[in-house]
Amino acid sequence: MKSAWVRTVCRLLVVLMVWTPYQVAQAGMIGTDQAAAPSSQADRAAVLSFVSRADVAGQLQSMGLDAATAKDRVAAMTDAEVAYLAGRIEQVPAGADTAGVILLILIIAAIWWVWKR
Repeated sequence: MKSAWVRTVCRLLVVLMVWTPYQVAQAGMIGTDQAAAPSSQADRAAVLSFVSRADVAGQLQSMGLDAATAKDRVAAMTDAEVAYLAGRIEQVPAGADTAGVILLILIIAAIWWVWKR
């Protein structure tokens, strides 16, 4: 009985070993959305790193929004919204007081809008 069971398992393993390499590899065309995905991930990482900064987190906390909630809301945003915010972050000159406040307000408004949707 045991040898019949062992032979059956061995035969099954041999068949699976022969069959597996042909099923794993698959070539095909990729779409534009798949090719553009790394840039959207980079934009999302830029917005998340901006929200994680101490001064931005302090401003968000003073407005009643903790950093973890802000990160969750950024994660829930669409790629277009994240790309817009990442573009705005890159356009703001370093050390600009008014532009930083406006950008912060835009980010908070976008996060609030996504959350309420």
